[in-house]
Amino acid sequence: MTPTPGTSEDDFQIYASYRGSSASGFFGTLKVVRKTDGKLLFPFDGADSIGPFPSKAAAVAAALDRGDELVKADLARPEL
Repeated sequence: MTPTPGTSEDDFQIYASYRGSSASGFFGTLKVVRKTDGKLLFPFDGADSIGPFPSKAAAVAAALDRGDELVKADLARPEL
């Protein structure tokens, strides 16, 4: 498939969740896909962990924030 940049936030799908426990801390999990061409923008090799956080909600919120940042960055400068 030919790389096709997104033109709006609707051209991306963000999947956010968490892993971990109260003992180890909660880490956000994130997958960001550009729907126009199916490109996986996150995770990538060398990506930092999202966390740890004291709650599941905080981990998911941080993952969503990271996803929003990645979408905005790809809209400004598409990774092709």
